[in-house]
This record gives sequence, structure tokens and C-alpha cells, in this order.
Amino acid sequence: MTIPGRADHLERTASNFRQMDIFPARVCGIIDESESVRRLRLEVSHPNFSFRAGQWVDFFIPGMEKVGGFSMCSAPGLLQREGVIELAVKNAQHPPAHWVHTTCALDSQVAVRVGGDFYFDPTPDNSPVDLLLVAGGVGINPLYSIFLHAADLLRHAHTHTSSQTFTPGHTHLLYSAKNTQDLLFKSTITAVCKEFPEKFSCYFNVTQPTGDIEQELQPYTRHGRISEAQLEQCVSERTLCFLCGPPPMIEGLSALLRSLGLSEDRIRYEKWW
Repeated sequence: MTIPGRADHLERTASNFRQMDIFPARVCGIIDESESVRRLRLEVSHPNFSFRAGQWVDFFIPGMEKVGGFSMCSAPGLLQREGVIELAVKNAQHPPAHWVHTTCALDSQVAVRVGGDFYFDPTPDNSPVDLLLVAGGVGINPLYSIFLHAADLLRHAHTHTSSQTFTPGHTHLLYSAKNTQDLLFKSTITAVCKEFPEKFSCYFNVTQPTGDIEQELQPYTRHGRISEAQLEQCVSERTLCFLCGPPPMIEGLSALLRSLGLSEDRIRYEKWW
């Protein structure tokens, strides 16, 4: 059931940081996010478990040799408040993803280990940055984690005036998918933009729209691929960009960002096949 030409998760990420400890987890929620993506809610009760917004987990299934690799699509704040993390898994032939869509049930026992060098984890003494998050397809997962984390940081800054608080600048999300049905988390994304209209904004780029765009999404939706003009509107000397999606998309957009004057050290990306 290995996909031809696709490297195993552990092989692809062998050079990435990963924690030493593996933690048990219990499936406490299952939501069909779209026709092809299932969101798992995992209870991880160990007090030493933690992650940074944008990281992934090695996903261990009892009795299965293959190890999954899935990005967190929740913010660290959800773990702190409720002791849970969330993963959004696209249906595929790869055994761990196939298990999630065919066998996984409430109270299923799994295990997770955190890894990844692609994350947003500012400290209070960091200078404010404007985040540009650019996602293609299920590449939205780690960027949604960062998006939610930025919202949590802003809420915290509004309720705490201490110098020990990081205040984010502007956060803009560009998210490309075939059609609006394939857009994950769209209701929450637009709700955050409405909650903080001066601090959060987003555009959904649909490349193969089917039917009419839902009325509530029309103000946020653009037809076609993410363009140089869209990127140019978002780039400044304070911009820190995170890209996640298919490798050709990442390579093309990172080249465009460099041509717009964004330095290499301010462009961070993760390629998911």
C-alpha cells in the first residue's frame, strides 16, 4: 500500500528535529471536515507533552508497522486549556491515513511524538512581525495551527498588559484549493477575521470552482491561483512568511516572494506530498 515515488514519512523527516518521548493518546472526537479529510481530536493527558504551532506528529497505530506523519491543526492553547490536539488527515492509500478513515473510532488508542522545524513560537522579547501564511490544499493544517496561535496571542495581549506578552502584528492567510468544498476550517478562519478585522485577513483562491460560491464566502474568495499581485500586497519589511503545500507551488511562490524583496531568512516552508 506504499504510494510509488513517495518517500516514507520517517525517511522524509529523518533530518528534522523530533522529540525523544512518545506519548499515549486517545481518540476523543472524529469529524468529517470534508469529503476526503477527517479531523481527529486526541486526548494527550501526559503533563510533559507540548508542541509549537506548525509542528507535526509521528503517529503510531498499535499493530501497524508504518508510522504516519500528520501536522497539528490546533493551537498549543487548546492543549493547555483542554488537554487535546487535533489532526486533519486526508484519505489516502498510505496505511496510517487509510486506518484513520476506515478503522479509527472513538476511544481508539494511539501514540504520538512531536517533530518539525517549521513553527511559530515567539517569545515576549521578539519584535512584532506581520505573518503571511500561504497554503495549498491540505498544506493548510500547520498554517491553521499558526493562525489560531496568533489569534490566541492577540487575545492574551488584550487581557494582559504585562511586558511579558508578545503582541502579533497583522496576520494574512492566502489559501488555495480546487473549490470551496475542499477548503478546510473556512468557518473558523472567517470568524477570526471578523473578530479582529484590523489584525486578521484572508483570501480563498479556488482554481476549479463548481457551482456558485456560498454567499458568506464571496467577500473572501478569488478565482485562480495565488498571484504575484496578491503576494505583493502582503509583503513588507516586517513580513514573516510560512508556506505549506505541494513542492511545485512552494518553489514557485518562494521565488516570487524573493523577487518582491523578501529575504530568504523570512521565508519558511514545508513541502507535503
